[in-house]
Amino acid sequence: MRKYIPSPKKYVADQVELYENSGGTEGITMSGLPVIIVTHIGNKTGSIRKTPLMTVLDDNNYVLVASQGGAPKNPLWYYNLKKNPEIQIQDKENIYSMRVKEINNCEERMRLWNLAIKAYPPYEDYQNKTERLIPLFLAEHKNNPLSQNE
Repeated sequence: MRKYIPSPKKYVADQVELYENSGGTEGITMSGLPVIIVTHIGNKTGSIRKTPLMTVLDDNNYVLVASQGGAPKNPLWYYNLKKNPEIQIQDKENIYSMRVKEINNCEERMRLWNLAIKAYPPYEDYQNKTERLIPLFLAEHKNNPLSQNE
């Protein structure tokens, strides 16, 4: 059985704990905007990791933006998803099994990037302050939502 390792960043670990312990009714916003919890597998440890990300929807799929606030390097979770694309997303009370793929096609990437900026305008500032191209993943549903109570 895989072990859950909370984020070393206290505010991240606290938000994940509040979100999950409330069944998705608390801790569901960041900067006043909706967030999801992405559960993924560490690429080095093989442990369960959980990351709150801004909610960016593409129909019934999710766009995951590896911005790290415009830092010069990708967030660690980026490498986790590259190695282990099977994830879970909790969106409020619903939990979905999903599979991610990095979007490199220019046209598709621009369409999804525009959705991301519309959902969270600071992404544009983050891109302007870094030399790296901020990676985007598209998380696609594998099956139907699981009830939090099941």
